Amino acid sequence: MKPEHIQVPADSPSPDHHDCRGVAAILARVGDKWSVFVIMMLGDGPKRFNELKRLVGGISQRMLTLTLRGLERDGLVTRTVFPTIPPRVDYELTDLGRGLSGPVKALGEWAIAHQDRIEDARLRFDLRNDKR
Repeated sequence: MKPEHIQVPADSPSPDHHDCRGVAAILARVGDKWSVFVIMMLGDGPKRFNELKRLVGGISQRMLTLTLRGLERDGLVTRTVFPTIPPRVDYELTDLGRGLSGPVKALGEWAIAHQDRIEDARLRFDLRNDKR
């Protein structure tokens, strides 16, 4: 096929299939490491920003802000501002986010449980391939 080719091959995907780019964008959001940690931490209820920052070790304030905005934009997290002095802001999973919480928590727990085995496999691979 050339770039100017305009005829669609007979074996092209059915129009009934979901747009792969749309699914890829969703998986990129929910699969990035910071989103996984934030969703896991919000799984047991609302949290304030600084509480999340403490719980998600190693995340910068800017990255936590960007992650929360992205999750809010995707309808997975709500942000509630309480009219106190100073203002109190809570972040909480939406129904959609709670539906994702189980699989994300399972993924995070799997990673924690298997990190030693994965590190061992990486070391063996690197030794075999003379990468170190």
